[in-house]
Parts: sequence; C-alpha cells; structure tokens
Amino acid sequence: MTNKKILMITGDFTEDYETMVPFQALQAVGHTVHAVCPDKSAGEVVATSIHDFEGQQTYSEKRGHNFTLNASFAEIDPAQYDALVIPGGRAPEYLRLNEAVLAMVRHFFTENKPVASICHGAQLLAAAGVLEGKCCSAYPACMPEVKQSGGTYAEIAIDAAVTDGNLVTAPAWPAHPAWLAQFMDLLDQT
Repeated sequence: MTNKKILMITGDFTEDYETMVPFQALQAVGHTVHAVCPDKSAGEVVATSIHDFEGQQTYSEKRGHNFTLNASFAEIDPAQYDALVIPGGRAPEYLRLNEAVLAMVRHFFTENKPVASICHGAQLLAAAGVLEGKCCSAYPACMPEVKQSGGTYAEIAIDAAVTDGNLVTAPAWPAHPAWLAQFMDLLDQT
C-alpha cells in the first residue's frame, strides 16, 4: 500500500461518526488525511452531530464532538490530493452552496480520482453535477436528488456500500466496514 494524500471536505454539523471514523481509520493505515471547511483554518473546529436510528421515520440528531480541522481550506489545491472523502450529516446542505467546494468535487471526477461519499454527501455530489450515469447510494431521503441529477439510486442495506468507477457510496455510518474497505481497494488500485 502506498501512502495517499486524501482530502476530507466537512463543515459544521457534519455527522460525527462519518467524519471521525474515516479520518482516523485512513490515518491508521498510513494515509495522510487533511480535513478542511470553507472559511476555516487548521486548528479551528467544526461542530458535529450524531445521527441515530431509533425507530422513528427518520434519524434522530444529537450534538456530537468538536472536530479539529488539520488544514486550511483557503490553502487547498485539489490537484495535490489523490482522493476525496465527503462525510454526511447536515454539512452538505450548505457546502453545496459554495462554488469553491463544488469545483474541488468536480476536480476529483474530472481526474478520475477515488471519491468516498456517505449519507447526505450525495447532496454535494448532485450539486456538483457529477452523478450523471453513476450508481450512488445515500441516506434514503437523498434519493430524489440522486435521481434528478442523472444518477441511479442504489437501494442497498444500511450496512452495505456500492462502488461505481471511482465513486464509493453508502447510506449511513453502519456501512463503515463495507464503505471503507471498498474505498481502500480503490486507493490501492491508484
């Protein structure tokens, strides 16, 4: 395995597990992961939220941990990175309104670099216009956005993941083992 340089785009109220787990797991196997947020610098924090599945019609939300960013958004050049990770939560709702973020996402697809997106991360993919012809899983409430952006929504188990070309997606954090395994397979191939 070759050490890869991975960009993680996040923001306030990113899902706690979907941010912390891949950030730490990818570092644990030797990759360099830079977590950034628009208008924030290394050392600043984003608030996370914990989404849980407790039997209601949709997930519940509780305040999570503070997550410390380790790189500055304004200094990021996506060409210097081998792969991209997009956590879910509510952060993608506003990240998709930032043209610099959308341009970064498009770069990884234009260059056919590995991209891992989970849960509401599909909102960012749809807004960037990169789902045309792609099979993509996401939190079920994001299905309309996947379909309206020209993608095929993968209805898979909550603990499963799907790979289509350079894109690995999953519905939510219970899929971490499958999602991270498929993403690491892609990283090993590049």
